[in-house]
Amino acid sequence: MTDIQININNKTYPTATTPSIANLKLSLNSNEFTCLVGPSGCGKTTLLNIIAGLDNDYDGEILVGQQHTHPKIGYIFQNPRLLPWRTVRENIELVLDEHQPPEVIDALLEVMQLTPAQHIYPERLSLGMSRRVSIIRAFAVDPEVLLMDEPFVSLDAPTARQVRELLLKLWQQRPHTVLFVTHDLREAIALADRLIFLSASPMQVVSEIIVPIARSDRRNELAIESFRQQLLQNHPEIKQLL
Repeated sequence: MTDIQININNKTYPTATTPSIANLKLSLNSNEFTCLVGPSGCGKTTLLNIIAGLDNDYDGEILVGQQHTHPKIGYIFQNPRLLPWRTVRENIELVLDEHQPPEVIDALLEVMQLTPAQHIYPERLSLGMSRRVSIIRAFAVDPEVLLMDEPFVSLDAPTARQVRELLLKLWQQRPHTVLFVTHDLREAIALADRLIFLSASPMQVVSEIIVPIARSDRRNELAIESFRQQLLQNHPEIKQLL
């Protein structure tokens, strides 16, 4: 895997009078799990779309290593975006090369506890199960960067916790560079190696903070809450961003 540098000098929508993103510099380290935290409407989804190559109307550059190019992307949206006329397995197969061995899907289904559901259609899935299918689909393409845009929003707390734990299990087995957007600081702490706090529009980086909690302690809610309180006390500039 290769480090990725994102430099966005200006991103302004045609109907806007002020930029959505200005003078943003962001580094993604190989196989690191990075969480972006910022206020609603600050441009987090816009940033992900630029990185994914879905929005090319901006002044700046994306560097993969030393190459001016967009990285190979796995994108997990807020909406799972499953085709209703295809089964779970068929939705995953859509993104794969025809020469990809079926064992790739088998292994991903097993980790995400969806093997028994692989031949059913999306209408019979719970929202949490649908989100797990979208995670498998993104990992299946073996991306250089995995983009996740608040993928657990609207899930109840126990289901969100279960899917987070399954995501981390899969990521630890198959390390990828992850950029995860969330408005939930506790969720960010539970997942991330590094937290990046973003300002309101025009988006800029306010703080970058390493999460020192060992992976083995991330299920400890007291440890998560203790670090959250420490962050808010030691970095008062981030309170207004939550």
